[in-house]
Amino acid sequence: MTRRRVLVIAEAANPEWVSVPLVGWSLARALAQVADVHLVTQIRNREAILRTGLVEGQDFTALDSETLARPLWRLSSLLSGGQGRGWTIQQALATISYPYFEHLVWKNFGSAICNGAFDVVHRVTPLSPVQQSPIAAKCRRAGVPFVLGPINGGVPWPKGFEAEMKQENEWLSRLRGLSRVLPGRRNTLLSNAILAGSHQAIRNIPARHQERVIYLPENAVDLERFWRQADHDPARSGGVLRACFIGRLVPLKGVDMLIAAAEPLLAAGRMELDIIGEGPVLPMLQEQARHLGSTVRFHGWKKHEEVQDIAAGCTVLAFPSIREFGGGVVLEAMALGLCPVVIDYAGPAELVTPDTGYAVPIGNRSEVVAGLRTALLHCADNSEEVEQKGLAARARVQALFTWKNKAEQVREVYEWVCGARTDRPNPMSVNNFDLQPRGRCCRTHT
Repeated sequence: MTRRRVLVIAEAANPEWVSVPLVGWSLARALAQVADVHLVTQIRNREAILRTGLVEGQDFTALDSETLARPLWRLSSLLSGGQGRGWTIQQALATISYPYFEHLVWKNFGSAICNGAFDVVHRVTPLSPVQQSPIAAKCRRAGVPFVLGPINGGVPWPKGFEAEMKQENEWLSRLRGLSRVLPGRRNTLLSNAILAGSHQAIRNIPARHQERVIYLPENAVDLERFWRQADHDPARSGGVLRACFIGRLVPLKGVDMLIAAAEPLLAAGRMELDIIGEGPVLPMLQEQARHLGSTVRFHGWKKHEEVQDIAAGCTVLAFPSIREFGGGVVLEAMALGLCPVVIDYAGPAELVTPDTGYAVPIGNRSEVVAGLRTALLHCADNSEEVEQKGLAARARVQALFTWKNKAEQVREVYEWVCGARTDRPNPMSVNNFDLQPRGRCCRTHT
């Protein structure tokens, strides 16, 4: 099959960071296995990429947009209050700086694109759907297919969590509808293909563009890092439910609700909880769990491999985030054979099926705590069922959510936009696994 020549635009692509930069890097490197890829990224990623052995000018180009990016990043940090807060504020200010980055991309690669040096131009990051891509219209005029995404975001704050929204300094999220009138949005959405990372992202795209939308969650797993046998033998754990939480300790992650929900099991010695991560609410959580003694362990920040070592000794990932776009940590835990317990809202709930885990219905705080308690009690009482769901979770990741598979899924999109296939790809329906929405069928047992 023809190897397409692809210019991958990933402003955030860094092998030494996490979250969006790691997604950008991982997808770009995976695509290099199925296409002739040249990566264009921001100068801040240059040194980390060089340390991987890639050759600057041959494999990648790092563009310096710091003249505008740096002061706006400082301003966004000031306005958002730091400590990972104010995500919407950061994205809003990035809408000012990012077009300058694409201006530099066109300045450096516009002639090559127009002269047919690339079969496809693909913007991988930013993942935010509000970031416009001026290059999309220029590629269209040049007759070169432009692929956008995966894009993700735009998840409304759930009702009943206004206090958490205030603590996260997310007041600007109330005005997210204004993104629909941003200059350049229409031209960006006229991309030849739009990869949408969630069904919420799909719903935010106008109907006239839906024929070019393809559902493809942005996260995946490197099996060399996460494919290992976890210790799930209930006999060795004395029948105690071992659960873990992995992530930033901020209000929206809901760890306080998790501790409250698990308290009866923890106090009775039927459950142990490992909390991996750091953040501004850590002292509050430690105080909340103080009376529970060693049944709740706070590990702080850990390197990826250390996180894996702790999680591999658990049977359940308890991830009660109330507003999550993607949920990469859920896939990583599933790859280790853990059974996920998530909130049935946005990204993580789309990754978990009834066969692979439990999704707690969204509601107000007391309803979520009650739902989590029901799910955890069920897990403690049904260790064999949990074990089977963990095994099914690993199989699901292997079938759909490896970076190798992700690259093949995107390659199908390249073939479609280049005219080599007539049917629109459906990458999330393969190997008898189906990620299409099933309503709220992942409910916990009652």
